Amino acid sequence: MLNLKADLDTFIEETTAFANSIRVEPMIPRTVMEPNRKPSADWVQSEREEIARRIANLRAHQQRLKREREDYAASEIKRMLASR
Repeated sequence: MLNLKADLDTFIEETTAFANSIRVEPMIPRTVMEPNRKPSADWVQSEREEIARRIANLRAHQQRLKREREDYAASEIKRMLASR
C-alpha cells in the first residue's frame, strides 16, 4: 500500500510540474469587421423597374420567335410551291 501511495504522489507531482511548465498564450480578441453596407435602395421602384425590364425582354423574345415561325412557314410554302 505504501508503494501505491508513493506512486500516486509522484504522479501528482509530475503532472503538476508539467501543467506549470506549459506556457499559455493569452487570447487575442478577434477584430470584428463591419460589413460593407450599401445604401438602402428604393425597393418598390427597383422591383418595378426589374419587372418592366423582364417583361420587355419577354415581349422581344416572343416577337423574335413569331418572326422566326413566320419566316420558316413562308420558306416551307415557297419550297412546296417550287416543287410542283
